[in-house]
Amino acid sequence: MNQSRIYRRLLLVLALVVIATLCGLAVRSAGRAHALSTSSAKGAQGAANTPQQLSPAGQAALRAIIQTPMLPELRWPNFSDYDKHVEKFYESYGYSLPWVSNMQATAQAQQVIAVLLKAENEGLSADDYDGSRWADRLAKFKSQPSETDAVRFDVDLTVSLMRYISDLHIGKVNPKHFDFGYDVDVKKYDLPEFVKQNVVEASDVPAVLAQVEPPYPGYQRTIQALHTYMELAKQSDATPLPASAKPVKPGDSYAGVPQLTRMLRLVGDLPPDAVVPDGTVYQGPLVDAVKKFQSRLGRDADGRITAQTIGDLNVPLSSRVRQMQLTLERWRWLPIGLHSAPIVANIPEFRVRAYDENYKVALQMNVVVGKAYGHGTPVFQDQMEYVVFRPYWNVPYSITKGEMLPRIAKDPDYLAKKGFEVVDARQQLVSSGTVTSDVLAQIRAGKLFIRETPGPKNSLGLAKFIFPNNFNVYMHDTPAHELFSRSRRDFSHGCIRLERPADMAVWVLRNNNPGWDMDRVRAAMNGGTTQQVNLARPIPVLIVYGTVVVTEDGVVHFYDDIYKHDAELEKVLQTGYPYPG
Repeated sequence: MNQSRIYRRLLLVLALVVIATLCGLAVRSAGRAHALSTSSAKGAQGAANTPQQLSPAGQAALRAIIQTPMLPELRWPNFSDYDKHVEKFYESYGYSLPWVSNMQATAQAQQVIAVLLKAENEGLSADDYDGSRWADRLAKFKSQPSETDAVRFDVDLTVSLMRYISDLHIGKVNPKHFDFGYDVDVKKYDLPEFVKQNVVEASDVPAVLAQVEPPYPGYQRTIQALHTYMELAKQSDATPLPASAKPVKPGDSYAGVPQLTRMLRLVGDLPPDAVVPDGTVYQGPLVDAVKKFQSRLGRDADGRITAQTIGDLNVPLSSRVRQMQLTLERWRWLPIGLHSAPIVANIPEFRVRAYDENYKVALQMNVVVGKAYGHGTPVFQDQMEYVVFRPYWNVPYSITKGEMLPRIAKDPDYLAKKGFEVVDARQQLVSSGTVTSDVLAQIRAGKLFIRETPGPKNSLGLAKFIFPNNFNVYMHDTPAHELFSRSRRDFSHGCIRLERPADMAVWVLRNNNPGWDMDRVRAAMNGGTTQQVNLARPIPVLIVYGTVVVTEDGVVHFYDDIYKHDAELEKVLQTGYPYPG
């Protein structure tokens, strides 16, 4: 073998050694990186809570509680409406305790309890989620708690938290219990999954739970007003104003003037810097404050202190707080994720508002709603699909039977005199003159129908706005415009009469159907034919019932419970869990 071959072999061996050395370094480097990564992952995992494992006896006790399902130590022991959620939650943890680690309450558990203790700030009651009872439960962890104590604590917290999340997100009582047309089922969380993924390991539990509230600005304004009135209720002496034998007019003497001054200053109707003369003469800034108070309650703001005014002023502020809590419950029933700006009619307020995409009020007006006794406007949600200009009014059979048949029987020409006609099921004209006995019999039997011809005197006025629904309720114009000036406006058979229908038509058609400005709308309303305009994109319509409204300027308005829906809700809430679902 010559020297050059030996030299080449030596170079090859040397190269192999270098490669092997480099590969070894790379492998060791990768190994160290893997070890660091694994160590980091373990460190992160170690920082998380390790659910408390249970003995076979502890697991059996946990399963027995879920299967009962009763927790005698809770204020509301029966959690049968949540038992499936609780079972699924603990199944996902292999029947260990996620709120307990190393036989101590986790930081997240303590954050949850802190939120539950402040439930009043959300218009709820801390006692419904066991309020003061948590202090004793937590105290047991300072000594040597038993496994039974840990199991009870964990399940108590799970049930209370699930109740709180559900109550805050969709309300306590299903609105269908009151025959309201809202579907809260579509909003429901998968509670076991939500709690496990979002709360059990959360670094900021209050921030997570704040996200379950309704997203509406009006809801948040009501929450802020609630906080204010909770404080005002503590400051009020609750002494009723003295009655007066007759209405107190500006310039009259009234013994309650000093107390009235304190009350109106407390609730903000009388500015803090307003100078009210000493004595008992009702005058000056105090009159303006009474007018503002009356306006906030939907009364005629005439400044006269009537029995009604004294009664309104004597409502305890604690009752106003409860009124807000009931209104917040209804806020939670409303749908979320509406595809476009809604139109919202509030029955007790006799008011409708159209909102823009940012939930700012773009249009509002007075409305007339259904009579409080027998013809109440239903509470529901739907979508407006079309507008009809110069509509016919198809008289409902209930009105035909109760109001029109007796008049026709007395005067066969009644329909012709009043602008009505008789049609068949296909809306084909049968008679526009004298009603014969045969036609009357068919109307009475429900085979023929009565409709009112279009025009300014038509009961629907010159426009109606249709959102097809099972209640056969819609919005419309009216020839009886004088009713809009009254403070209480429940006069219809259930439909909603609009104060300014032309403005509403321009609003609903503004983006849907180009070219429908005010001039064109007026022309259609005053034209000679009936015209239907379909909306290119339906608009959400919400018919709501809120006796408290906090407007965008922060002013708090209170309204009468005209349909007694507040009273009915209060009665159900007093029964406690489980509520009608």
